Amino acid sequence: MPFDYDLFVIGGGSGGVRAARIAASEHGAKVALAEEYRMGGTCVIRGCVPKKLMVFASEFPGRVADAQAYGWDAQIGAFDWGAFRSKLDTELTRLESAYRKGLDSAGVTVFDCRATPDDPHTVELADGRKITARHILIATGGAPVVPDQWQGHNVLTSNEVFLMDRLPKSMLIVGGGYIASEFACIFNGLGVKTTQFYRGAQILRGFDEEARGHIADEMAANGVDLHLGTDVVEMRAEGDQTFVKATTGHDGTYDAVMFATGRRPNTDGLGLDKLGLELGPGGAIPVDNYSQTAIPSVYAVGDVTDRANLTPVAIREGHAFADTVFGGTPRYFDHGLIPTAVFTRPEFGTVGMTEEEARDQGPVDVYCAAFRPMHSLFAGRNSRAMMKLIVCQTTDRVLGCHIVADGAGEMIQLAGVAVSMGATKAQFDATLAVHPSMAEELVTMRKAIRSHAR
Repeated sequence: MPFDYDLFVIGGGSGGVRAARIAASEHGAKVALAEEYRMGGTCVIRGCVPKKLMVFASEFPGRVADAQAYGWDAQIGAFDWGAFRSKLDTELTRLESAYRKGLDSAGVTVFDCRATPDDPHTVELADGRKITARHILIATGGAPVVPDQWQGHNVLTSNEVFLMDRLPKSMLIVGGGYIASEFACIFNGLGVKTTQFYRGAQILRGFDEEARGHIADEMAANGVDLHLGTDVVEMRAEGDQTFVKATTGHDGTYDAVMFATGRRPNTDGLGLDKLGLELGPGGAIPVDNYSQTAIPSVYAVGDVTDRANLTPVAIREGHAFADTVFGGTPRYFDHGLIPTAVFTRPEFGTVGMTEEEARDQGPVDVYCAAFRPMHSLFAGRNSRAMMKLIVCQTTDRVLGCHIVADGAGEMIQLAGVAVSMGATKAQFDATLAVHPSMAEELVTMRKAIRSHAR
């Protein structure tokens, strides 16, 4: 019996859209895609794109202050959240349209509704229609999670924060991961009195410990009221505000409370149990290197697999899936080396091993420099940048690179090329420094500040 489509994709985020477009346009597959909300997924609609635009907006007060220090008669007025949000909505609509045009030009059929798998070769649309496909790709992404005891307390998550009608005067952000820390810096930069609670000993768990401490110190110096080893024990409405009591006894009343305490895969209600598909921790869909589930005709990419929840990763997984299944070229994305940027203030760029990970494998040398960059030094700011290389003593390969500085996201993209190619410390040293720049520190650190045996 012939199938309606070669491929049916459930989810119109970055991974699903890339898989659909490549399968159709480059490999000639007949493809359909269903999306129940807006095309573009978390990244475009409620994630990295609007967040980065908010990062840009939050930087201007500091830039104006620097301009004054450099001799400019520069002034800045109040931030107009309504004007910003209106322009943000327009930009997201433009990007969503670009995603749709890409699918249309590739010949992909789009269903603007929810779809769920019915059997290994059938999906059911919200209106009851059933469509068959040789292969089904699940790319439904993930969603923020609010702890059960605080649901119903009118708290925000990273989904709702872009939809606020007005900018709060005070805000509590609960969480210590990159999303929580980024938004703490954003709202602090926009003039919101910002408090951050994190129950752990230091923010940005899983990243290089020295870099984590450096960023936390800089965030606090910039005005974020950061409370470590702190969690919420009580929360109640007080008029238009929310009263919050912490485990440390710290009481506060805030115009808005945001939880960024974790995300989980969007598998609820998909009916995967009907397929006999057992889910992993947190509802993740288990897959092999080629994104194939235990059911041969069903695949999954992106955050719904909970492998590495980053947009570029989902895109690469989706592309590799299309090449493997429809292009006759088995390919998979290697999750072992992923350059990453965290858009705190200052920014954090990282690729490869942390010092702690490398120390456990040893022997390694650690090169690190912390300094006041020329730009901020002249402006009279005390902010410090940090550059760090982790080097294998046996092979001289650079195993990890960590940058805390303005523009670290841009710098780590280029450093990531070298680390991915297996560059050695000698090759870094042989590269001429670009002077004067912050990044020249990466090629001028000659003496290890510490070493670790195995």
